[in-house]
Amino acid sequence: MTKAAKIKKNHQLIVLKKLLLVSVLIGFLSSFLGIVLKRMTEYYEEIFFERANSNILFYLIFPFIGLSLIYLLRQYLFKKKENKGIKEVFESTESKRKNLPNYKIPSHFINGFLTVVFGGSTGIEISTVVASATIGSVAQQKKNIFRQYKTELICAGVAAGVTALFGSPLAGLLFAYEVVSKKITQTFLLTTTVAVMIAFGLLHLIDEAPLFAIPIKTWHLKAIPYFILLGIIAGLHSVYLTKTVLFVKNHFSKINTPFYRIVIGSSLLSLALLLFPQLYGEGYHAIKTIIHSTNQSLLTISLGLSLIAILLLKPIVTSITLASGGDGGVFAPSLFIGAFLGLFTALSFNHFFDSDVIILNFMVLGMAAVLSASIQAPLTALFLTLSLTNNYILFLPILMVCYIAQTTAKIIFPYTVYSFIPNTTK
Repeated sequence: MTKAAKIKKNHQLIVLKKLLLVSVLIGFLSSFLGIVLKRMTEYYEEIFFERANSNILFYLIFPFIGLSLIYLLRQYLFKKKENKGIKEVFESTESKRKNLPNYKIPSHFINGFLTVVFGGSTGIEISTVVASATIGSVAQQKKNIFRQYKTELICAGVAAGVTALFGSPLAGLLFAYEVVSKKITQTFLLTTTVAVMIAFGLLHLIDEAPLFAIPIKTWHLKAIPYFILLGIIAGLHSVYLTKTVLFVKNHFSKINTPFYRIVIGSSLLSLALLLFPQLYGEGYHAIKTIIHSTNQSLLTISLGLSLIAILLLKPIVTSITLASGGDGGVFAPSLFIGAFLGLFTALSFNHFFDSDVIILNFMVLGMAAVLSASIQAPLTALFLTLSLTNNYILFLPILMVCYIAQTTAKIIFPYTVYSFIPNTTK
């Protein structure tokens, strides 16, 4: 081996060691941030939600307080700097010059927390993704040798953050690939794998339980035609969700006075929460409630109308939350919609076609299908849903509905909330 070759090999080993170390650091910080935000949000959301249930006045004032606090913090603490959500991550990975500034970590952490605990009908997932992506972005700016690995280190942060929220290293790694990077390199595999393993190890140390404990026992081949129908319906509803978010954001952006945006948005959100408290915050409390009540569920006119109203309203109140200044995305809303859509379609199939399908199975399949179509990431949706339920019996049906839903949505509208770029030309 020549001297030049030895120097090159030694340099590569040095870079590799430094990448491993920085990936460990990114994985720990991102997962720690995700776990803290998740636990804080769950704890205070439950307290605030119970308070609102005991006195409906809080349904009227909580959304206004939350959106106002976010606006004031943005104006005075973060110096009027906007949060564009996950699009900022895309802009950073696609440009050598644009980086995610440090303030994105506290701003998305705080704003995501305030949005959900005060009733904003979204989730902390995208807030966590952007904050953890910023950790990766900051790390790559510290040393010149990391500059060429900006996308890989950002993806490491994203993957660790998603792993921390949902307890699935595969879901974290696949989300970083399907949504952010869209390509696999050796460095991508190295950094993201190390980061998600650190995140998963941290979760194991604190003994984090699955979000939903669903007792799934079996599924039947005769239900496959109904799975296909559910996948198509989920794809259609995801398009409705995407277009609603884009439509409402576009119209709210025409309201030039922030105070009016907050008043209009919080008023509409409060009205929706008064009618359907299930729409409060992430909505995971509502999913847990219907999971434990499905054995007694029969389709009645009142139940059917309530489920239809919730399915139609959820995309609207999510859109209003985001358009009024709330922080978040369509991750949690997709899971919420999917669970209720699965419940409604299963009850409908059993009532009208005497299909005898398993309702719990359809709720899980619905969550996976709507998420897959909404973010155009079927493999992420597959493993994320499996980890949420801690049950792998439905692996093949979930894989089927994820691809059917994604394909259906893509044929109708080939964009997500994150990938759509408005046409500003006249």
